[in-house]
Amino acid sequence: MSTNAETLNRQLSAIIPEVWSMSLTKGLDKSGVGMKVVNRIHEADTHEYGDTVNIGELGDVTISDYSEDVSSGGVNYQRIDAKNQQLKLDQSKAFGIFVSDISNKQGNIKDLQSKIEAKAKTAIDLAKDTYILSAFSEIPEENKLDNITLTPDNAYKCLVWLSKTLKNNNAIQLKNDQVFKSNQAGGDAMPYVIINPDVEAILLQSPDFIHATQAGDRVLREGSIGTIAGLDVLVSTNLPTTEKKVNIMAGINDAIAFVGNISHIEAIRDEKFFGTNIRGLYVYGKKVVLPKALAGMTVDVSAADSIVEAAA
Repeated sequence: MSTNAETLNRQLSAIIPEVWSMSLTKGLDKSGVGMKVVNRIHEADTHEYGDTVNIGELGDVTISDYSEDVSSGGVNYQRIDAKNQQLKLDQSKAFGIFVSDISNKQGNIKDLQSKIEAKAKTAIDLAKDTYILSAFSEIPEENKLDNITLTPDNAYKCLVWLSKTLKNNNAIQLKNDQVFKSNQAGGDAMPYVIINPDVEAILLQSPDFIHATQAGDRVLREGSIGTIAGLDVLVSTNLPTTEKKVNIMAGINDAIAFVGNISHIEAIRDEKFFGTNIRGLYVYGKKVVLPKALAGMTVDVSAADSIVEAAA
């Protein structure tokens, strides 16, 4: 066997699907704003496209007065039935890349792998984030405000309304070490609010905004730019924007359940050209299990343009 043939065989054997799958999945686990605001406890098992994940939820427990009166006292027992919700993995994204033997015979397979993973991760992140943030449409109408013109003067009040709405629905964020940083000494975890760069530009002019570096003992999730009105502020470019109007979504991680994983990665020799086809399949799905633990508003962000005009 020639030296070149041996080199190519070594390269092909280094394309181990299981290793690539684990590596790419690990990168996707920590990427994207959406992955920081969902509940992922149902990802314990590997799932395939079309699978259904059953999510059981117990009803509320009621309490009653207690006495030892023989006729009317004692404990009242209620029946608690589990409510079953189904999360379906009905979304899938695939990528396919041709790796030429000639152009890559002297390349480093690890370097090639990292570059392919980075490109695939970026593409999957965009689809995944957009899909998760589409949960805005499932927010109850009583938890939404529409047609608000956002300005530096009212930005704080708008976010106070979102925070108040969550609290009125007993939506309390629980601390999760996989979501939050641990470099602060302590503090309570906060609900999140997701904004886009135009909202951020307006918000940064509010004296009530607290930067992450000034957060003291607050517990911030990774990627947070700071806090306002008791909300962890995350920025995403994947929020729908039309005619200078954009959605703002607030909530807690328990509100949206998400399952996603790299279902398959394969390396196949090309039938026509000398090279290898690498293809992967990412399957995912979400379920809004606690709609009342989400709040949102649609705001006009024209004021973001006036900032530039004023500075000119």
